[in-house]
Amino acid sequence: MHKVPTTLLHSLEGMPNLDWKQLLKLQSQDGSFLFSPSSTAFAFSQTNDKKALQYLDKIVKRFNGGVPNVYPVDLFEHIWVVDRLERLGISRYFKSEIKECIDYVSRYWTEKGICWARNSEVQDIDDTAMGFRFLRLHGHQVSPNVFKNFEKNGEFVCFSGQSTQAVTGMYNLYRASQVLFPGEKILEDAKHFSAKYLTQKRSVNQLLDKWIITKDLPGEVGYALDVPWYGSFPRLETRCFIEQYGGQNDVWIGKTLYRMPNVNNEIYPELAKLDYNNCQKVHQAEWENIQRWYLETGLEKFGLSKEKLLFAYFVAAANIFEAERCLERLAWAKTAALIETLTSYLKDEELRTSFVDRFNDSITSRDYSTKQLNKNKSEEELLGILLTTLDYLGFEMFRSRGQEISHYLNQIWKSWLSSWQNEGSSSKREAELLVQIINLMAGSWSEELHLNPQFQTLMQVTNKIFHGLRNYQSNKAHESGRANLSTTSITMPEIESEMQELVQLVVQNSSNGLDSNIRNSFFMVARSFYYAAYFEPETIISHIDKVLFQKVM
Repeated sequence: MHKVPTTLLHSLEGMPNLDWKQLLKLQSQDGSFLFSPSSTAFAFSQTNDKKALQYLDKIVKRFNGGVPNVYPVDLFEHIWVVDRLERLGISRYFKSEIKECIDYVSRYWTEKGICWARNSEVQDIDDTAMGFRFLRLHGHQVSPNVFKNFEKNGEFVCFSGQSTQAVTGMYNLYRASQVLFPGEKILEDAKHFSAKYLTQKRSVNQLLDKWIITKDLPGEVGYALDVPWYGSFPRLETRCFIEQYGGQNDVWIGKTLYRMPNVNNEIYPELAKLDYNNCQKVHQAEWENIQRWYLETGLEKFGLSKEKLLFAYFVAAANIFEAERCLERLAWAKTAALIETLTSYLKDEELRTSFVDRFNDSITSRDYSTKQLNKNKSEEELLGILLTTLDYLGFEMFRSRGQEISHYLNQIWKSWLSSWQNEGSSSKREAELLVQIINLMAGSWSEELHLNPQFQTLMQVTNKIFHGLRNYQSNKAHESGRANLSTTSITMPEIESEMQELVQLVVQNSSNGLDSNIRNSFFMVARSFYYAAYFEPETIISHIDKVLFQKVM
């Protein structure tokens, strides 16, 4: 402790036989001993060091005669406030403040990691993991090699020389390790180690922490372990976190117990509850609208069940939850419902070809007459449902935003129908159709966008993920009756690798300048397929009920 900076510098008070000549060499830049007023006060009483006195004088004045048990905690506060705002689902109200926080953390980021305060010679895995996660998700270039500073012989620690492991440190390491890119072995190792540690602690009901007393830490850890990040919808995470969040009841265990400043402001959970319930009212009204569309069009007789319709809307609402983004949400849900209907009803290749040809003729001539499609009234009726739905979406876009998109809408569907006609049920381009529709309804579509190299790469990876997950679902459904799965079918590790590639493409800024909202639309669609493949129907039903119909109290 006299040779290198350690956490013992934070607790010098009362220690006997200290070599102050050596310890003063380890003093922090601001004059403190690892940002501890009590440790620094003890050092001053023993040494009369002027820098220590300046630190103490500064904080006594700042806090009007009283001091916290640690100061500053600036990096901790900047990181954790962003985490709370995003998990509570209200980050969109604080965009400029969040950018300032992320930029602040980036300014003091080091290759060795960070601590709870800037310019520290001691780093910890908790703040480093959280900082890494947010810097990466917000487009900053950060190397995962920073975690090598906390790893030895396959084990990860919060601090060098620690006496016990901290649950929250491993929890945040696990969350950071999920945002890994292909080939980042240190993050793979961190993910396996932290997941194993947390799973073992949960199995013996020991998800308690030495740093913080929270309302429901077991619930937070349980959600992270049970809901993979690739299949975690924003609204589902928010719904669960609002229940888990302690707010003003959380206390940080230091030399004293006290309420965390700034981070747990009582207005945040109250704002989150109000915002969630208001959005939920909008979602419930939209669901009524979707059901009317379903009944009026008669999609049930074409094989679309109400359960599949509800799932289509849930996926859209759980990803695009903001009230003002209703057009994107409705278009996603209706497009998914129509895809399900067409692919399940028109399985015959001849009928499929005739349907696509008739669609192409209709959008060219705008002829919605009652001419029979292969003398089959049902297929003609289904064509009418598709065409009138596209007209409705185009009209709503023009009415609300003054943008004429009908031509693009028809061309996007024409392209998908052509691929479906040629490939049938094996078509990989369902993801492509959904991404294009979402961006078109967001007002972000253009011919130039479709030709963007990064857009094309994102599309290829997303289509590949979709096709792999569909194969995985098919194999999963027949697994009990088969001794061996097909060697040609994609495996879950391969899907994980492709999801890693997609995450890298989505979060990293490029010279092509593709807007982050457009990049994120690919991840939203991909994670919706991942979610459907991962969870059992019973779990999905419980999620739908919680997100769409249970009010937050």
